[in-house]
Amino acid sequence: MDKDRTDGILKQAKGAVKEAAGKITGDAKLEAEGKTDKAAGKVQNAVGGLKDSLKEK
Repeated sequence: MDKDRTDGILKQAKGAVKEAAGKITGDAKLEAEGKTDKAAGKVQNAVGGLKDSLKEK
């Protein structure tokens, strides 16, 4: 598994925690940061998946 995939998964988890904390505390900025981190993690995970598929060929 490519390092980008694992980093992307971790970034998504971190974003989910931030988003939830923002919702609980009513902090819109923290919630938005969490959503941004989740989206960036998904992209990074996808890039890692692409690298993995290219390595297999």
